[in-house]
Amino acid sequence: MHHYHLLWASALSIGLTTSAFAQVTDTVEQPPTTVATSSNTQSTTESVALQTISANTEDNNDQDSSDPEKKRFAALKELTHIKFQDLKVNANAAQEDQVKDPLQSLNREIFKFNDMLDRNVARPLAVQYAEKVPEDVRGAYRSFRKNMGEPWNAVNQTAQGRGKRALKTLGRFTINTLTSLGFADPARRLGLTAEEDSLGTTLGYYGVPTGPYLMLPVLGPSTLRHSLDALSDGYAKPTNIAMLNHHQTGLAWSNAVLAGVDSRSQFLDIESVLQGDRYAAMRDIYLQRINFSIAEKKGDDTDGISFIDDEFDDETTP
Repeated sequence: MHHYHLLWASALSIGLTTSAFAQVTDTVEQPPTTVATSSNTQSTTESVALQTISANTEDNNDQDSSDPEKKRFAALKELTHIKFQDLKVNANAAQEDQVKDPLQSLNREIFKFNDMLDRNVARPLAVQYAEKVPEDVRGAYRSFRKNMGEPWNAVNQTAQGRGKRALKTLGRFTINTLTSLGFADPARRLGLTAEEDSLGTTLGYYGVPTGPYLMLPVLGPSTLRHSLDALSDGYAKPTNIAMLNHHQTGLAWSNAVLAGVDSRSQFLDIESVLQGDRYAAMRDIYLQRINFSIAEKKGDDTDGISFIDDEFDDETTP
C-alpha cells in the first residue's frame, strides 16, 4: 500500500484515539484482539495476529486514574523523558520494562484503542467470515496471499547473503504459481518449506538493534526497526505493486482489509490462551519471536530463546 495512504491511516487512527478513549472503560470484558494488517511479511500479518490474542485487557497502569484525558496527557508527557540512548536498545523479553519498553504508557493507550477497534469491528467481522466462508476457501486465499509475498522474501534472503535459501523461495513461488496460481502449496510437499523475511529482519540480521518496543495504531505490535516493514512491503509485494500501478487504490485497501480479517479469524479459537496482563504477555511473545527468527537465520544458539513455535502456522497452511 502506498506509504502516503499508510501514514494517513495511522494519523487518522491517532486522531480518533482522542474521542474513542473517552468511551472505553478501563476494564475490558470481551476476548482478546488482533490488529488487521495487510503486509509485513507475514511480517505484518503475524505481527498483527499477536494483537488478537493479547488485547481486551484490564490495564493495570490505568487504575490510578479514572480520567482518560489525564492518562493520555501523562502518556504523551513521558515522551519528553526519552533519551537517544533509549532508541538504541536491542529489545528482548528478558529485559526490564523500562529498557525494552520505555514508551509503555503511550503503548498501552494505543493498545486500548486497538482493542476498542477489534471488539467493535475486527472481531465481529472475523466471526462472520469464519462462519460464512468455507475453510477450503479461506485456506486457498491464505495460501495465495503468502505466495505473493515470496518474491520479497527472496529479495531479503539474498540481501542477507543466503542465496540458497533465496533460490528455494523462488522455487516455491514458481511451482505454486504455475500449478495453482498460488491457491495451493504443492511445493511444501516437495520439501520446499516457507520462510518469511522482511526489511526489519534483514536489518536485524546485520546487527541493527530493534529499538524500543512499539504498539502502532491499527497495525499492532512492532519495534522501531520493524516499523519500517509496513512501508517497505507496500512497495515490494506484487499484489500491491500491480494494484497501485493501475490506480486500483480501492482494490488495494479491500485486499488489506480482507487480509486482516482472515488473520484475525485464525485466532478466534485460541484468543483466550493468555491470562493476566495481556499487553505485557503479547509484547514479550513478539520480542521473543523476532529474536528467535533472526538467531535461527544466522545459525546462532537459540536454546536460550523461548518463543511461540510455528505449530499453529503449520496447521493452518493448506
